[in-house]
Amino acid sequence: MPSPEPVTVNPEATVKAAELQRAFAVFNQVSAELTQAYESLQGRAASLTAELAVANGELRQQYREKEALSERLSSLLEALPAGVVLLDQSATVVALNPAAIKFFGTEAMGQHWGDVVRQWLAPTMTVGEWLLGEARVSIAESALASGDGKIMLIHDVTATHQIKAELERNQRLAAMGEMAASLAHQLRTPLAAALLHTANLGQAGVSDEARAKFSDKATGQLKRLERLIQDVLLFARGESIGRDVFAGSDLLYEAAQTVEPLMRERQIEFVTVDRCFEAKIVGGRKALFGALVNLLENALQATPAGGKICLTGKKVGDLLSIAVQDSGPGVALDKQTKIFDPFFTTKGQGTGLGLAIALGVARAHGGVIELVSIPGNGAEFVMTLPIGAVD
Repeated sequence: MPSPEPVTVNPEATVKAAELQRAFAVFNQVSAELTQAYESLQGRAASLTAELAVANGELRQQYREKEALSERLSSLLEALPAGVVLLDQSATVVALNPAAIKFFGTEAMGQHWGDVVRQWLAPTMTVGEWLLGEARVSIAESALASGDGKIMLIHDVTATHQIKAELERNQRLAAMGEMAASLAHQLRTPLAAALLHTANLGQAGVSDEARAKFSDKATGQLKRLERLIQDVLLFARGESIGRDVFAGSDLLYEAAQTVEPLMRERQIEFVTVDRCFEAKIVGGRKALFGALVNLLENALQATPAGGKICLTGKKVGDLLSIAVQDSGPGVALDKQTKIFDPFFTTKGQGTGLGLAIALGVARAHGGVIELVSIPGNGAEFVMTLPIGAVD
């Protein structure tokens, strides 16, 4: 049997086989890593899909909740008795709720709010309140959080205003009842004096000079009686304020011109400071003039010769402040709370109704009169009035 031939080993083939084996091992390793990465991606994709489903569910729930809230808000606006008007940045009406439509009608839609005000509303003496036909409404505005418009909220305050007016009337009637005894005394004193002086006129032997003196005294007492009755009637019925439109500066000038001769006669320094800045007042010019002159006359009576009285008018925001300050002895602390009470007076010949009437006039215009006084250091009466809205 012949011996086998020897096998020849090719070194290059051996090297290539080893390289292929290593490459195959690397391929297997990379393939395993890719498989693992793919499985991981599948798991991550499944997790993200689940999270997305949850997020979509939450978004759908939020949308349903917002939709339900929007429906509730719409229902609320539909049922709200107050009018709601939505304005855009240019103050144009872009939405009205049913109550607002009852106030202004659908034709207000698309109009500028200023045109709506001019067409349907008329100003009153109270800031923020307007006349709408026979009704009285209050209007409040609020800027939208987005800053691209405003909401106007309109309330019908007709019944409230009527109740307030009735309450003021009842308060006046109650005050009249409480002061009946004082009124009888106030009337009896000048009447008795007038009767006494007129009785002297009929006595025999009275000279013409004495007769004229008695006549003048009787006439003076009757005039005092007439003035008292006029003040009582004015206080009882309240002041009709009217619808005059005038500048605060004009009111100051007119009052100053009226009392200036009296100031000179009493040798009192009188100063007028006008800082009204063309502020307008809507109301009763005659009534306010009378109230202001009353404050000035009170200051005149309280200030000794050589003293000083200052009349100041200034605009403070939406208000006009008119102050009368004197250098007199001031008002005692125990009398400051009574100074505006009807028939309360510190003057022998006073009726005690001047300040009460002045306060009533100020309140009828939506204002007030306040007293600031330190005993021994003068007194200051400050009348504050709302500035009227003028078209």
